[in-house]
Amino acid sequence: MAPPAATTGAELSRRQRIYAFALVTSLFFTWGFAYGLLDVLNAHFQTVFGISKLQSTMLQLAYFGAYFVWAPFAGAFMSRIGYKKGVHIGLGLYSLGAVFFWPSAKFEKYGGFVGSTFVIGCGLSTLEVAANSYISVLGSPKYAAARLNFSQGFQGIASFSGPLIAARWFFTGANATSLGTVQWVYLAVAGLGVALNVLFFFAELPEITSATPTEDISGQQESFWKQYHCLFGWVAQTAYVGAQVGVAAFAVNYFEDQGVGISAPRASDLFSFCQITFTVGRFIGVALLNFIDPAFLLACYGFFCTLFCILVSQLPGYGGVASLFLLFFFESICYPCIFTLGTKNLGIHTKRGSGLIVMGVGGGAWYPSAQGALADKTNTRRSYLVPTSGYIAMTMYAVGLVVSQATKDGFTMRNCSAQVDIPSPAEVSKRDSTEKQIASDECLKSA
Repeated sequence: MAPPAATTGAELSRRQRIYAFALVTSLFFTWGFAYGLLDVLNAHFQTVFGISKLQSTMLQLAYFGAYFVWAPFAGAFMSRIGYKKGVHIGLGLYSLGAVFFWPSAKFEKYGGFVGSTFVIGCGLSTLEVAANSYISVLGSPKYAAARLNFSQGFQGIASFSGPLIAARWFFTGANATSLGTVQWVYLAVAGLGVALNVLFFFAELPEITSATPTEDISGQQESFWKQYHCLFGWVAQTAYVGAQVGVAAFAVNYFEDQGVGISAPRASDLFSFCQITFTVGRFIGVALLNFIDPAFLLACYGFFCTLFCILVSQLPGYGGVASLFLLFFFESICYPCIFTLGTKNLGIHTKRGSGLIVMGVGGGAWYPSAQGALADKTNTRRSYLVPTSGYIAMTMYAVGLVVSQATKDGFTMRNCSAQVDIPSPAEVSKRDSTEKQIASDECLKSA
């Protein structure tokens, strides 16, 4: 199947760009809500099914393992069928997985929840490949990181609603030991996915591509495997997402275990406030990225993530609680910045590179398991030494990009576009026609 005819983001009108941006941004709200619910289900299932912290991380293994398994395929078939059909497939899988929560809750099968979560993860990984890469190329590459941070800010808005719902309906009264409310909440999630699918079916979503092809005029194409900023971006994304997921998965347990009298409903509320802190940090990051180089800002935020994660693992009481809030704040811009830096200037490899970077979300599959094992052997606080390694790897990637940019163009903290100004295919075709006409006139003149 030939890929759909595409245009560049620069060739769209202002109205088309705003409409497409708003439409795709709605997808971020969808998986933000699902992710917000996922982390509080860990603590809830520990109570309902009587399982350990390590066993409860099977949810994260299924959810993020789906990214690792499915994202490369999503990037490959999206290159053939286009963004819009990819969105339909993603929303379909998302709704299907959410519907499967109903029989899992009805028959109280933990394995059913794990399988349903895997299907939801496949749907969301497809949506992430589509939405992240679409937002990145939808406009000037100089502001790609700021644009993606702003769009993903709505994911943060949705993510803190999950813990709020859990505090009211999962952890109170008879619901604290039952699954009745879980099935109704996920039935509503399935309905949201179906509604968005219908909306996208009737919406006009332009198919766009990067403004910078990796193919020169002579037809020679750079190999995807030589795009080292993308390959190492996958490593950084794997490490970072694993750390972020581990931090969030045990946040409710962490608050309860700090010895300051925090109950389960209160811990869920505090986790929701952490997500609000994360969201506020992301919108602040949008403002900063308009002026500060994304690689430099990522390096700074990576340093503070490492510092506060160490403090979370060492400080008892409210000192650890405060450090956890600050850790959420500095996590805010990391994922979108790694994505835009890793997929910058990929041109025709953009969708493939997007699939690889989104595959890095699979890091969330094994970090929580390692952290859960350490928490069972020691305590929840000490287990936060595990995600520290992920923040260190991410910081090394950012510092490497800063050094590489400084070597080529000199060190600067300012946000300067590194995009090469290469004409669009239409401009190339027009230029070739002009050159051929000039050559023909020269021949006639010589004759």
